[in-house]
Amino acid sequence: MTRILDTIDSPAQLKKLTPAQLTELATELRQEIIETVALRGGHLAPNLGTVELTLALHIAFDTPYDKLVWDIGHQAYPHKLVTGRRDRFRTIKQLGGISGYLRRDESEYDAFGASHASTSISAALGMAAARDLQGKHYKVVAIIGDGALTGGMALEAINNAGAMQKDLIIVLNDNDKSISDNVGALHAYLGKIRADKHYRQLREALGHTLDHMPGGSLAKGVAERSARSAKEFVLPSRSGVIFEELGFTFLGPFDGHDTQQMVDVFRMAGELHGPIMVQVITQKGRGASFAEADPTKFHGPGAYDPVTGEMKKKSGEPPKYQDVFADALVELAERDRTIVGITAAMAEGTSLNKFQKAYPDRYFDVGIAEQHAVTFAAGLACEHMKPVAAIYSTFMQRAFDQVIHDVCVQNLHVVFPMDRAGIVGEDGHTQHGVFDVGFMRMMPNMKVLAPKDENELRHMLYTALCLDGPVALRYPRGNGLGVEMETEFKKLPVGKAELLTPEAEIKHAECAILGFGNMVAPALQAAQELAAEDNICAVAVNARWAKPLDEELILRLARATKTLVTVEDGMAATGFGSAVAELLHARGLHDVRLKVIGLPDTFVEHGTPAILRELYGLTSGHIKDVVRELVRPGTHSGYPVSKPAKGTTKETTR
Repeated sequence: MTRILDTIDSPAQLKKLTPAQLTELATELRQEIIETVALRGGHLAPNLGTVELTLALHIAFDTPYDKLVWDIGHQAYPHKLVTGRRDRFRTIKQLGGISGYLRRDESEYDAFGASHASTSISAALGMAAARDLQGKHYKVVAIIGDGALTGGMALEAINNAGAMQKDLIIVLNDNDKSISDNVGALHAYLGKIRADKHYRQLREALGHTLDHMPGGSLAKGVAERSARSAKEFVLPSRSGVIFEELGFTFLGPFDGHDTQQMVDVFRMAGELHGPIMVQVITQKGRGASFAEADPTKFHGPGAYDPVTGEMKKKSGEPPKYQDVFADALVELAERDRTIVGITAAMAEGTSLNKFQKAYPDRYFDVGIAEQHAVTFAAGLACEHMKPVAAIYSTFMQRAFDQVIHDVCVQNLHVVFPMDRAGIVGEDGHTQHGVFDVGFMRMMPNMKVLAPKDENELRHMLYTALCLDGPVALRYPRGNGLGVEMETEFKKLPVGKAELLTPEAEIKHAECAILGFGNMVAPALQAAQELAAEDNICAVAVNARWAKPLDEELILRLARATKTLVTVEDGMAATGFGSAVAELLHARGLHDVRLKVIGLPDTFVEHGTPAILRELYGLTSGHIKDVVRELVRPGTHSGYPVSKPAKGTTKETTR
């Protein structure tokens, strides 16, 4: 039997469906999402919660002429399915497939590229301003979750929108969750609206009104009313008083799973003028019992059984870096009561929920507010606490100014564990943590380090907490290497690398390979295989520190071998290899050949980490080819190392 979904190639077709067909289509959309995400992972619970909301938006508005600006991509899978991407949906997040996020270059229906939270209102307000300047008349709708509404950027945009009084609709998708549980005063305020006893009365009154209006056109009736009488369709004034006082007409809350009601509400909102906020109540994980029961676990799961929700995991896997970090922090906090943990709405993602369980009084979740998290940590550091602000590498970009001015300028002791550093895989170009080394090492007073494995991560966290001043500790997503874990902590010497091959080999070495962080293992493997396969003596180094560098060792190796290769899973520009190049230049070592293996000047697409590392040359095979070409030109094979567009290597001859 043909699915209704298989007949939908554009949103225009949704307008012709009956209520019964829309209900069936909603079921089909959920099943398609559940089955697709089950194959290899993705964002599940938030997308299951926006199915009816998506249908209502595309029916009520004339997309893509009218602009739907989604906040992040976690709620936009249904949108992708009904905007011409159904046939490619099962390629989502695969190399060459469609993105898991919104992309303007992917579809005309993606009005604004989105990934990080709290951006939609600002972008939508800009579009509304452009529309008015150009004399056009399209509608602009921002769809934002209640968790993202706590982000400072969203609040700044609301403040500006209220003052500008542009025609703009903000749909507040209130599902009582971000990834972790929502926190904060605004969340509590929305909860009061959500729980108000008048909510049911509003729904009943709205339905009765629609039944008795010609053509069911609530929008026409409301448009003819005064601004004051329009408020009769919202809850008592206290419910939306904050937004009303900021210049918004506040409508809601409404049932976000009642498609027809939402169509009428959105049409009504489209007839009003000025900024409108519509609160809709949705359920994260709706339609999958396992996701409804644990929406946090199924926010972005890996592969699972689509019927039972049982996760598909391999037995005996090494621990995840995030768990090693959190377990070590819990151990250290038992010894030192000045240690506090801070997260920006990523308790489970960073594994700081373990710290929360052990030391709830020293745990702070500030919501989706990375800028605030950093300066809050600075305040703690001023009063002799040891704040550990665990923030994903890609999210740390949002607090660049605060790290500089509020932490580094004052040389405050704040530790920044940056999870998801380097290539993270299927989430794509906005989520790879590939810029952190560059922007962190440029800051005076900052120290930057990365472990070669999960055991060294424990020692680095301990070292970071023992130091003075700001420290950035980056580590990758996923499982460790399976190395033996030491129970005792040890303090690593600041700015000192680890020589992985015998000291005696330096005098015979033709090249030194300096690996940083996640790239130490392939660097060591390359050195070992070069010796076995080509009789090339290459020294392998675990750099440990991008700032301060181990200048003594690097200069000694440069003078001894005249050939250095650096390897990192971040941007080659401004990264660890660039730091080495700066050192050689400053010391006048013009006769040393340096090859920097890192990511090129482009945004890395989505795909599995293994495929992406192969594509960008972050493998032992490519490292070997680079070394062979340097020390024995013409003998390499595989990657054309002379072409930056294919590989990721840049050469500097000093």
